[in-house]
Amino acid sequence: MLQLTAAMRFFGGVVEEPDEPGGIDLLLPASSELIAGLLAFTIIFVFVWKWVLPMVDKRLEARQEAITGQLTAAENTKHEAESLLADYKQQLAKARDEANRIVEEARKSAEALRADVVGKADTEAQTIVRKARESAVSERERAAGAIRDEVATLSLDLARRVVSDSVDAKAQKKLVDQYIAELEELKA
Repeated sequence: MLQLTAAMRFFGGVVEEPDEPGGIDLLLPASSELIAGLLAFTIIFVFVWKWVLPMVDKRLEARQEAITGQLTAAENTKHEAESLLADYKQQLAKARDEANRIVEEARKSAEALRADVVGKADTEAQTIVRKARESAVSERERAAGAIRDEVATLSLDLARRVVSDSVDAKAQKKLVDQYIAELEELKA
């Protein structure tokens, strides 16, 4: 409008200046603009009320249900994880108890085996010592018998030489036995 007024002044036309509103009229719109604005607001309000708000409500409810479902799933997962953790701890405790029991059984078995081996070794040692003593006694008796026979033979030879033919065989035998008896008395 300012351009139109400026153009008319340039060409020499007379322009009447409209009355400029003042005071409160500056704040209030013209009545035709007010009616058009109210009508546009009502149309937009009805459109939003009928179609947009129900769609927004549905999406908000769907979002709320999804979040609630996720929270419920997270809570269920948490409870399941706690249950699995408790089961794991229980199985771990059972495994430790089982391992301790197995170690204790192995220790007892090793003790029993050691005692058995030591017992057998003691028995074998005693048997070997007993057999060695018996062998020594029998060897000593055999050696003593051999020495007796040798002494008897030597005695007979000596007596034969000394007596030469004066004593008969019975007397010689008696002398030998007597000599052996005397030797045994000396030994004891």
